[in-house]
Amino acid sequence: MPAYCYFDILQVNNEENMQEYREKVLPVVDQFGGRYVVIGGPFEIKEGAWKPDFPVMIEFPTLNDANKWYNSDEYRELKELRISSVESNAVFFQGI
Repeated sequence: MPAYCYFDILQVNNEENMQEYREKVLPVVDQFGGRYVVIGGPFEIKEGAWKPDFPVMIEFPTLNDANKWYNSDEYRELKELRISSVESNAVFFQGI
């Protein structure tokens, strides 16, 4: 079953570091079978009061693959770069 990694970027505190992250992260996501399905863009709130700021969603073949990517040596430095550069939320979902 597919898995989805949702990141809601609330605030970027270091744009230079985030630019480096953006330039380097795609090959690492690809290496673990992931693909971006949402990167920002327009959205419409249909119910409730929650309002994402800058949504990012990555699809992986399985939740196990998503966790392998997130915890990998290849992603470790990039993850630290992102976490130190933004205020955000992250949630992993298993699809159906």
